[in-house]
Amino acid sequence: MTLALMLQGTGSDVGKSTLLAGMARAFARRGLEVRPFKPQNMSNNAAVTADGGEIGRAQALQARACGIRPVTDMNPILLKPQSETGAQIVLGGRIWGTAGAGEYRHLAPRLLPAVLAAFNRLSESADLVLVEGAGSPAEINLRDGDIANMGFAEASAGRHPRAAVRQRKGAARRLHCQQVPRRHPPVRGRHRRARRTHRTALFRGGAVFCRGGETPGRRLPRAGPSP
Repeated sequence: MTLALMLQGTGSDVGKSTLLAGMARAFARRGLEVRPFKPQNMSNNAAVTADGGEIGRAQALQARACGIRPVTDMNPILLKPQSETGAQIVLGGRIWGTAGAGEYRHLAPRLLPAVLAAFNRLSESADLVLVEGAGSPAEINLRDGDIANMGFAEASAGRHPRAAVRQRKGAARRLHCQQVPRRHPPVRGRHRRARRTHRTALFRGGAVFCRGGETPGRRLPRAGPSP
């Protein structure tokens, strides 16, 4: 059974892509077939795959870290901003359409099946899929219609241990926010307490994986110095 580790950050530009590329290289050098995956990326910096499709440049770099060629399944949705409120939608490496920010939030759930199909195809040839979230799952205003963070994790029928990417201070506090289940509406008011209903696994040399409904068990090789 292919394992998956989902890396979610405390915000944008905190080092998720770089950390995931390093993890990919470390595990690949230990003999694992590793594949990078990002359900949704927003960037005008695109890379071209062998079949002429477009994906985020970060996923192309991560593929190189794995020692493989990039394919469109590694980044099924690429949003290329065209204005402050709108973006071009690249689906499966090809231009699919355009949408404003509000319109895309309602449109995104319709694209989730294509995202899951890409993830499943990628998993068929991998021992480990490293999944990169987008922005931060703590952004509760973006939780409805989310397919990039916990929306994808829940839909992919498995529990993905999350690793905290520290940004200055407060990573633990932000992780608590990320543990609020999507099915519970945000609590309004000055004082909010995040419900601790999701187990969180921190990446500390040995990554613990949970399969659907199981307790943590299998460990991957430690990502220490390469042999």
